[in-house]
Amino acid sequence: MPKMTFIDSEGKRTDVEAAEGMSVLDIAHKNGIDLEGACEGSLACSTCHVIVDDAWFDKLGESTEEEEDMLDLAFGLTHTSRLGCQIKLTAELDGLVVTLPAATRNMMLD
Repeated sequence: MPKMTFIDSEGKRTDVEAAEGMSVLDIAHKNGIDLEGACEGSLACSTCHVIVDDAWFDKLGESTEEEEDMLDLAFGLTHTSRLGCQIKLTAELDGLVVTLPAATRNMMLD
């Protein structure tokens, strides 16, 4: 099974295993990682915003225009920001490292 690492806003690393095809959002929820996902992965919010480690960013597929639109609403956006609901774990992404931003902006509550 592929592995990945979540780094929280305080720098704590959590290594997990997950089945191929699972989204980073689903992997986080399955492992008790605090990644909100208010829209439950329907690409209608930015609360599953993660910052992909530079070494892994170019290995991801291109983001869609819809994902880019939602990322524009994310708190703490960086050049390697992606939505966790849009990243599917594959064998090629075995070892993926993502950092959770210090805060999220839930526009669904506004």
